[in-house]
Amino acid sequence: MTLAHAYEAPPAPRRAHVVVVGNQKGGAGKSTVAMHLAVALMRMGKRTGVLDLDVRQRTLTRYVENRVRHITRGAQLPSPQILEVTESRARQLDAAEAEEGSVFKAALRRLSETCSFVVIDSPGGDSYLSRLAHACADTLVTPLNDSFVDFDVLGDIDAVREDVIRPSVYSEMVWEARKSKAASLRTPIDWVVLRNRTSTNRIEAKNKRRVADALKTLSNRIGFRLAPGLSERVIFRELFPQGLTLLDLDAPGGAGEMRMSHLAARQELRDLFVTLKLPGLEGEPLRF
Repeated sequence: MTLAHAYEAPPAPRRAHVVVVGNQKGGAGKSTVAMHLAVALMRMGKRTGVLDLDVRQRTLTRYVENRVRHITRGAQLPSPQILEVTESRARQLDAAEAEEGSVFKAALRRLSETCSFVVIDSPGGDSYLSRLAHACADTLVTPLNDSFVDFDVLGDIDAVREDVIRPSVYSEMVWEARKSKAASLRTPIDWVVLRNRTSTNRIEAKNKRRVADALKTLSNRIGFRLAPGLSERVIFRELFPQGLTLLDLDAPGGAGEMRMSHLAARQELRDLFVTLKLPGLEGEPLRF
């Protein structure tokens, strides 16, 4: 199957707004961000579906499964609609890609019939499913750990001048996805880069400024928006076994009261949500 086919967007019409959480590097917090965005959308009263394209790790799928189990024990919490996308067992590459593409597009079409938003957790690495997902994105959220190791996914840095030399492999993939979507659906992809797991350590303040400056330079060059970062906080991950998020703490059947550190974390999520400027939510007060 040709490279162009990998970027084919699903056939119109599609009613749901598709939010893809993507980054070719593993360990960036994609699944955690995807689940928190899904819960935020449900708290805003939006019917939300999710697709987990990391068909081997399946972190987001397990997150939702844990949530369903928690709900069956009496918790009064909303849960997103989820459909499974499995890895093809076909030995021929073209056959495997055709099968995976068909399953993905059918799942996205089904969710779009009943949901206002679909949140897609894309796999790490460069795969056919990842490219398909990016080409379908209305909003692309890229979590990026706050270091030059992770920045390298977006752009190459001159070590002497500390200047951005050129976009890296992931930025080029997003560029191809943008071109494909613009050609097929005549609609853009709003790309938002999220600085994730930022440290509050003063010793690392200089490095944070350097990363911030490099991201600002690159954003002007290749056209993404920067979102306020999420700090390195245990609360963003520790509720996974119950399928809960930070935003469930103060809900019926949640995990308890919010402490001051939780309130600060929630404000970070609120700032991210406002920055995304998702359609149909303009001017609405936040309900989380």
